[in-house]
Amino acid sequence: MILETPRLRLRDWREEDIEPFIHHLNVEPVMRWLGGVRTREQQEASVRERFMAWQETLGFTFWAVERKEDGALLGFCGIKIADDPQSPVEGDYEVGWRLREDSWGQGYAKEAAIASLDFAFDRLGAERVVALTVEGNAPSWGLMLRLGMTRRPELDYATALWADGPVIVYEMRREQWRS
Repeated sequence: MILETPRLRLRDWREEDIEPFIHHLNVEPVMRWLGGVRTREQQEASVRERFMAWQETLGFTFWAVERKEDGALLGFCGIKIADDPQSPVEGDYEVGWRLREDSWGQGYAKEAAIASLDFAFDRLGAERVVALTVEGNAPSWGLMLRLGMTRRPELDYATALWADGPVIVYEMRREQWRS
């Protein structure tokens, strides 16, 4: 699978992506709202047992985000099925992203998220897509707002999977996306 934007490719993961993923994304500024830096084994498992496995079983995933200009791995963005059993949105399509710090503030996350939402609504036929973060992660929920997503505080929930407080939920409905 490859989705293209003017500056990015959202593509399937490769084994050679694991090293730059760990090097650039398993650092405190990036992992701050995600429970902190993880072990190498945990990060490798994220790529192999989650991202690669979702691509294999579902046909979509949080894809590797590659900058076209130089082929650099910037992080990930894409669609998955919300899979936290403690969540009221379990089973919904979820858009998500995580980019390396030196790519922040350049519009890459928004560009990749728009392509991912187009994919969810156009190719998967989604009626609704959710996005999850924590209250303290203003850059993430700020992007959700810039995408036109709606905050759904009645769906917020606490979970052991997120270390920094309750998960806050935003959603985009098909009719919102089209307008």
